[in-house]
Amino acid sequence: MNAVGKRTIRVDGSALVKGKPVFADDIELRDCLHVKVLRSPHAHALIKNIDVSQTEAIDGVICVLTHKDVPRHFYTTAGQGYPEPSPRDTVLLDDRVRYVGDKVAIVAADTLAAAEAALQAITVEYEPLPAILDSRESIDNATIIHPEHGTQGIHDAARNIAAHLKAEVGDVDQLNDDDLNTFENNFYTPYAQQSSIEPHIILSWKDENDRLVIRSSTQVPFHVRRIVAEVLGLPVKKIRAIKPRIGGGFGGKQEILGEDVCAAVTMATGRPARLEFTRAEELHAARSRHPMHTRMKLVVDPSGRIQGQDIRFLMNCGAYGPHGLTVMSVSALRSVSLYAIANQRVTGDAVYTNLPVAGAYRGYGAPQGIFALEVLVDEAADALNIDPIEFRKLNIYSEGEEVPIALELGEGREGFRTVVRTTRLADCMDEGAKRIGWSELRGSGKEGTVKRGVGMACSAMGSGIGGIDMGAASIKMNEDASFNLLVGATDIGTGSDTALAQIAAEVLDVSVESILVYSSDTDLTPFDTGAYASSTTYISGGAVKKAAQEVRAQILEQGCKLLGVDQAEIRDRKVIAADGHSVSYQEICTKSLYTDHQKQIIATASHVSEDSPMPFNATFADVEVDTETGIVRVRKIVSVTDAGTVINPPMAEGQVEGAIPQSLGMALSEHMVFDANGAPVNLNFHDYQIYTARDMPEIEAVFLETDEPTGPFGAKATAEIPINGPAPAVVNAIYNACGVRIRELPIRPEEILKAFQSVESDDR
Repeated sequence: MNAVGKRTIRVDGSALVKGKPVFADDIELRDCLHVKVLRSPHAHALIKNIDVSQTEAIDGVICVLTHKDVPRHFYTTAGQGYPEPSPRDTVLLDDRVRYVGDKVAIVAADTLAAAEAALQAITVEYEPLPAILDSRESIDNATIIHPEHGTQGIHDAARNIAAHLKAEVGDVDQLNDDDLNTFENNFYTPYAQQSSIEPHIILSWKDENDRLVIRSSTQVPFHVRRIVAEVLGLPVKKIRAIKPRIGGGFGGKQEILGEDVCAAVTMATGRPARLEFTRAEELHAARSRHPMHTRMKLVVDPSGRIQGQDIRFLMNCGAYGPHGLTVMSVSALRSVSLYAIANQRVTGDAVYTNLPVAGAYRGYGAPQGIFALEVLVDEAADALNIDPIEFRKLNIYSEGEEVPIALELGEGREGFRTVVRTTRLADCMDEGAKRIGWSELRGSGKEGTVKRGVGMACSAMGSGIGGIDMGAASIKMNEDASFNLLVGATDIGTGSDTALAQIAAEVLDVSVESILVYSSDTDLTPFDTGAYASSTTYISGGAVKKAAQEVRAQILEQGCKLLGVDQAEIRDRKVIAADGHSVSYQEICTKSLYTDHQKQIIATASHVSEDSPMPFNATFADVEVDTETGIVRVRKIVSVTDAGTVINPPMAEGQVEGAIPQSLGMALSEHMVFDANGAPVNLNFHDYQIYTARDMPEIEAVFLETDEPTGPFGAKATAEIPINGPAPAVVNAIYNACGVRIRELPIRPEEILKAFQSVESDDR
């Protein structure tokens, strides 16, 4: 291939490295209002009275909105396809607050200082209510977090259950043979924040036709348009949503968090408005990963084959339920689709608490479920005295096998048939073992106080949401044989614009530089569900390939007409007849536009897939554990992925290198801390400690290609799968190093010390 699989320079690379004004905030709007949000100091309270009269004395304050000034319309902030599977449990402003950081009022002023002063001038009388700060105390609590009328889609509001799932194949309960081994334990994964470099930034204004324009750092511009129209009671045709370059999303911007606020100000005042989240707001009033309690059981026969799996999830949604059902569904699906097990059951409840709202975060539930699964699998392998790699190989799916339980686990809808058409997971394990030095490290490095160990974990993901996600693309030809590619797909720093350009270039037999990409503008580009569910390359790329094939067919048709022949072929950007006569792309387009056989060479295509082929990954960790301090140092991570055909190798490697520190952060350092009243404690990057360059281990990112028949040029998804393995691989490496098994994240040095002392005592 000429373009696909090549180390292509990003189509937006020059603008980014030169610091061109490409991000959401890189424009200046005349008479722009600065917007701030007054946030609740209480975890749960009724607003008895709110007095904004003192703001009138502050010079420059233009607008103050409370729950009395905006429509009471229930919606979900989740940027998901309609009808959204998340509960509609949110209003723009309410007379009840449900977590510290919930919206109380919106102010807009000529200057940021005036807006901040206005926040201080608002007087609110609260009636504090009992708060639920532990998800294990939520179900059937006397405190009901959503007692209001008008909500939709809450599974059981009276019991604080936002969503519920249950799926089963076979019969787990009949597995009671004395020869079977049962392994069962509890696991916990915490809140973790996406920590994008660019915070949420939104600008809104009225254009010359009195239409509302929203320029936002969003992953889902088409969902922004639809949801804002619904919340403010506007027709969709009156709204245009634009996504510029994005400084990181990771799922946190798959949410409507400020677009509705800015739009409400512009509609109330007629003036442009700008809202920027502070880092403190990002860390407690944006979105995060769902904390999860998981109870998992595996039943294994003497040969090492897993015969049964039983999982129980308890997931903390926080005060509202966006993504609650779907994240839990992905946790379930990815926990039960990695190994071929005849008898499986999974149940789960996503519950409300009076803590910050969780949402979409890269991996979308899979890291929580995979963590529990891959640590328990290691425990089983150790107890049965089977090498962890060989134990996994005994149980993974083979090509051609179907995942039966996937039919029961749709994301808010019916599940979809999942067939493993391509997999090199066994090869991924072998390659990773070789590169990490598995055989050498398993038994060595255990002397002294600093002990060295190696561990591994496997994972699977999907490529889009089968039967649900849809993307569209348009391609137009220009006189110089360049092509305008218009896609609704959302590049959030992943380089998807470049990957889609490569797919178009491959079909059209031109250079990537000949493809001019414009994406994510609801007025100008075709529809796309947005950047989530690892769908862009697989779904949007499928649409681009279809559109490019149609354009190629039109070029061939026009070329044949110009040559006066019935048949010809395309080669080297020419249409060539059998007698050797040819006509160039430039001639074909120019004559088609101006002289002979006039028509615009252009095509639009849509793509939706009933399949969601699974990429597979094996991650290996080499760690050191200081048994005098409990501190863990990760020396090296090897991540080996089967993602089908890799469209752009450097960008795929970048996905791996970006996912690993996010997983290591969740494993070793990141933790949202709350006081006894539910108020967040660590609200900056000094106290909320993400992995940085100085913490990073050596990384090897390796891809073993397959040819996925349902993907564009054989591609499967790449973006999310590398985040699933590092955390359990590190936990398993710690066990190999010092005999301490961790089942709760983040890993605390004091817990390692306590457990290691117990291990040493037992050994003595």
